[in-house]
Amino acid sequence: MTFPRRSGILLHPTSLPGPHGSGDLGAAAYHFVDWLNVARQSLWQVLPLGGIGPGNSPYMSPSAFAGNELLIDLVQLRDAGWLTDDDIAPVPVLQRAQVDYPAVQAFRMERLRCAAACFFNRRDDSGRGSFSAFCRREQDWLDDYALFMALSGTDAHGAPWQDWPAPLAQREKKALHAAAVQQADEIDFWKFCQWQFFTQWAALKSYANTRGVAIIGDVPIFVAAHSADVWAHQGLFDLDLDGYPRVVAGVPPDYFSTTGQRWGNPLYLWPAHEAQDYRWWAARMRQTLSTCDIVRIDHFRGFDSYWEIPGDAETAIDGCWRSGPGIALFMALDRILGVAPGKLPVIAEDLGDITPAVTEMRKAIGLPGMRILQFAFDGTPDNHYLPHNFEANTVVYTGTHDNDTTCGWWETLGAHQRDDVRRYLGISSQEIQWELMEIHWDLIRAASASVAAQSIVPMQDVLGLDSSQRMNRPGDGEGAWSWRFVWEQVRPWHAERLAELTRLYGRCA
Repeated sequence: MTFPRRSGILLHPTSLPGPHGSGDLGAAAYHFVDWLNVARQSLWQVLPLGGIGPGNSPYMSPSAFAGNELLIDLVQLRDAGWLTDDDIAPVPVLQRAQVDYPAVQAFRMERLRCAAACFFNRRDDSGRGSFSAFCRREQDWLDDYALFMALSGTDAHGAPWQDWPAPLAQREKKALHAAAVQQADEIDFWKFCQWQFFTQWAALKSYANTRGVAIIGDVPIFVAAHSADVWAHQGLFDLDLDGYPRVVAGVPPDYFSTTGQRWGNPLYLWPAHEAQDYRWWAARMRQTLSTCDIVRIDHFRGFDSYWEIPGDAETAIDGCWRSGPGIALFMALDRILGVAPGKLPVIAEDLGDITPAVTEMRKAIGLPGMRILQFAFDGTPDNHYLPHNFEANTVVYTGTHDNDTTCGWWETLGAHQRDDVRRYLGISSQEIQWELMEIHWDLIRAASASVAAQSIVPMQDVLGLDSSQRMNRPGDGEGAWSWRFVWEQVRPWHAERLAELTRLYGRCA
């Protein structure tokens, strides 16, 4: 896939301003689209839109298909008549500067339950037809997801599905039917939430698209062990006899961690996927492409080879490489989704320990890779993250959600590396001496000026924020994903400066 020359911003919706403890799909999201338009940005990249998992991570969702109920805009539920003004009044304990997930979850889920109860109690509600149509259209994943969530929150008391009563864990038909009858109201609640999420998201995406802004979504390569996907499709995952992952996913020691990263996701039984013509993956990609215009696939190298860690290992050190499905998966996706070879709108996250075989596979499929400017300055001119080594079919970032902010990254550099950055970017020594430099804007300019087809900048770098405002710290299971900004931080010149760089370097859509 060859993308046109464009630029945009990386910002997850939870980081948006708003009165209810976290960003959502309401007024602030529409205002952000308008801001992107003023800044002449034509791309909005988000993190996975699914529900959060352990550590509040959107990469450990309870479903590869469902949306995050915490992103539902409560104001729109009030406007539909299902909540009152008092229900959506701001609560002082909900912070503006960051997401307090336990408080946000308690506040929002209570109101979602009130809204759902009101909806179902009104038998003549005008939304009935839309709700029923949604449930029929999405039943292939929605029925399993709603039952899974109902069981996770009640019968199982939050226990992993592997610890549920055996008939439910092993999905015996009689047990599933009985549970569906017993949990009918709870199942309806979760279906109501998904209906509202996808309805609101579709409206927001349409608003963005009509203003020339395309959405870049994100697909984690792996799914959570405690998820509707693993429970409903146990034969597609490498599990032991009790349903627990026999081996788990991660990466060996790297830039982010000396002990590697033990993600803990179950690994796929790729021969089982191949035997089913990769239908589960095709359904997943079809669902994602219905919610965004371009898909970034996380940890692309895992399709060539992946790091297999024993399930009982505490770190990622004692793992080994295993072969993935390779190009066969993407050939199947092209065929099933009806896409011409090389035209799948996908960005390959090819970061980390990338072998020639991974690069060869990416190029054979026709996917652009990623380049991170913060990785570029090791003092060697052949570093492929340096702009002069880019190929055109590339997506360049100053940093990603896993990186430090650019200002924070600069503070960690030694004098020699700073001088290397200064010389490459053409920053005068007087600027450093007089503390007049703006390293975040220097990297934004370098990304914009490069030959890379697409240039993406985290919102933190636009605002020039320090390390305390980064989104994630890989390997640290707590305290991540909570960053938010407020509109008072965004000055008119931020949009004006972005617009000028976009015009200068030919990135106007």
